Amino acid sequence: MDSGGDINGNGFGGGKRCITSFVDGGSVESHRYFLARRTVLQMLRDRGYIIPESELALSLSDFRSAFGQKPDLERLRVCAFLRSNPTKKILVIFCGTDEIRKQTMVGILNQIINKDSLHRVVLILQSKMNFHARKLVDEYSVRVETFQITDLLVNITKHVVWPKHEILAADEKQTLVKKYNVEDNQFPRMLENDAIARYYALEKGQVVKVSYSGTFTDSLVTYRCVT
Repeated sequence: MDSGGDINGNGFGGGKRCITSFVDGGSVESHRYFLARRTVLQMLRDRGYIIPESELALSLSDFRSAFGQKPDLERLRVCAFLRSNPTKKILVIFCGTDEIRKQTMVGILNQIINKDSLHRVVLILQSKMNFHARKLVDEYSVRVETFQITDLLVNITKHVVWPKHEILAADEKQTLVKKYNVEDNQFPRMLENDAIARYYALEKGQVVKVSYSGTFTDSLVTYRCVT
C-alpha cells in the first residue's frame, strides 16, 4: 500500500498519487507564516491561553484563503486571554523583514492599545534587533518576549524524540522538595533561555518533570529547575 502525507503534514493512505500532488504551488512566504503562526497558537494553548480549536486546526489552504499568498502582518496578530485568569491578555506581533531599529520598535510598541489588561507581548522577528531597540523592549511596561520566526517553523515539543515535559505547580514542587529534601540549587538545571523554558515562558525557580521513553532506551524521569 502506498502512503504519504500532504503539505500540511497530514497523513493519508490507499491509492497511488502523482508526485505533483506533493508540490506546494503557493508562496514560500505564506507557508512560512502558516507554520510559525500554528506553532505560536500551539504554544499559547500549552501555556494555558484560550485558543479556539478552529484556529489550531486551520490547514495551509484555509490559511491562504484567509490571509492570502502575501499575508498582512497586522492580520496575523494573535490576542488571547489566560484561561485561569481572563483579565490577563497576551499579544503576539509579527514583525517585518527589515532590521529592527529603535524607531521601528517605537512604532511597534506605540500601536499597542488597551495596555491595562495586557501582561505579556511576544514579538516574532525576521531580522536582527539592534541594541537600542532591545533596550526599549527591556524597559517596556509589560514583559516582552522575542522569537526568531525560523525557531517557530517546527514545534519542538511535537518532535517524536523529544522527551515529555510537565510543569509542576507550586504545591507539586513543594511535595517533591519535601520528599527528596533538596533545595532549588540541588536540582539539575534548566536555563531561562533553554528552548523548552522559552516555549512555556518558565521563570526562575519553576520545576519541570522530564520523562524519557523510547524503543531503544529505558524509561527515565528526572526533574530540572529553571535558573
